[in-house]
Amino acid sequence: MAKKIRDLLTDDLQTVQGQVHNWIDRFFPEYLTVFKKWEGKAALQFLKLYALPHEIINFSEHELLTHLRKTVSRSVGLNKIRELKQAASKSIGLRQGSDMAKLELKTLLDKYELIQHKFEELDSKIDILLDEIPGVQQMLAIKGVGRDTVAGFFAEVGDLNDYTHPRQIIKLAGLSLKENTSGKHKGKTTITKRGRKKLRALLFRVCMILVAKNSAFKALHAYYTQRSDNPLKKMQSLIALCNKLIRIFFSISKKQFEFSEEKMLKDIPHLSVTEKVELAA
Repeated sequence: MAKKIRDLLTDDLQTVQGQVHNWIDRFFPEYLTVFKKWEGKAALQFLKLYALPHEIINFSEHELLTHLRKTVSRSVGLNKIRELKQAASKSIGLRQGSDMAKLELKTLLDKYELIQHKFEELDSKIDILLDEIPGVQQMLAIKGVGRDTVAGFFAEVGDLNDYTHPRQIIKLAGLSLKENTSGKHKGKTTITKRGRKKLRALLFRVCMILVAKNSAFKALHAYYTQRSDNPLKKMQSLIALCNKLIRIFFSISKKQFEFSEEKMLKDIPHLSVTEKVELAA
């Protein structure tokens, strides 16, 4: 259910994001030359002036700074304000129907903030429900895995009882392998990237942490990238580790066992005990 709600919220968010971009393109196309993205704190706060470019230039620098400081402390200041006013003074944005344009912007930003609030509510409820999900405490006991990771994982995949094999989750994350071929040419093997982008990003982030903090994942990463036979590049190794983590989460959820770094090290193929100790060091 949480996954369905998140999907609906994501669709709504993407719609509103597109509508705000469209508004900026029509009424202040130079805005994104001042700010890389309109969803940043400072950029969003200036949009909340609900003013068109020819009106922004009438605000004093002090007025704009006071408005900015309602949400942004020190990271953005007068230099950015002057840049904004300069862009506004040269804007080719539409001026017709300014009252309706400002009302449209306010409606869109209100929708945007409501959706963000709904995401926060959902994440809060998921966090509470985590304690009721079998295997969560064992997942959290894995060195390098935090509550945000586990909550994000379940928010994306939903109830693991809905899956019969970890390959289904790997496919959902877009981490399944595909071979790029053309005629008789055999190309590189890459991941499909046809799954959930957020889930894939979450798994990559946590695996980079695991490689740094967890001796078993560190050793496995070293083995994949340093083995004499078909060594993997670092990104290829991280993909393999993401799939490994999915399998671990899936198994823990089903059987509620305690993860053991020592046992995982023993399972690394083709390594002597001495090599495993050296890689984990």
